Amino acid sequence: MDNILKEQELIRGLSLNDKKAVACIYEDNYSLIRNLVVRNNGTEDDAKDIFQEALIVLYEKSKTGSFELNCQIKTYLYAVGRRLWLKRLQYNNRYDLQVPGFEDSVHPEEDLELHEKRNNEFGMMEHALSDLGEPCRSLLEAYYMQKQNMQDIAVRFGYTNADNAKNQKYKCLLRLRKLFFAQYKKEGK
Repeated sequence: MDNILKEQELIRGLSLNDKKAVACIYEDNYSLIRNLVVRNNGTEDDAKDIFQEALIVLYEKSKTGSFELNCQIKTYLYAVGRRLWLKRLQYNNRYDLQVPGFEDSVHPEEDLELHEKRNNEFGMMEHALSDLGEPCRSLLEAYYMQKQNMQDIAVRFGYTNADNAKNQKYKCLLRLRKLFFAQYKKEGK
């Protein structure tokens, strides 16, 4: 929740030309755009240009007064920066249009909608995980996030063997799926 408030404050600060907000956005997000550009036939100067252009797009949106950012600033800047960089590569004939998916590239606003949808789904998954309860939440985190094997999980959670731990993981996944889709249907209405 604090991160959402911070991002809203940064957008408000950006719209008011607050130098601290601009500096914070730059500091938190420039490396993401730099990595995108440099890994895709660009230079540090190209990255600076693309970041500035993406920041200007965000600035202009923030000035409208009706703009509501429903994803993280980095997600928005990345989507805009990616689209701008692909356009520049195409313009400079440095980009092979045979790359799968380029023809299907979407405008930043459409990329943003996709990212917003994913962020919303991640939020619903976090909510479902919090409703899941113990030991299921810890068991799933041990397997999927901490990458523990079933034998280690069996020992850690007191199951008689890895097969029992695997069965319990399956039951926990079913419960998580049920909670997630209940939330998904609720949000969809």
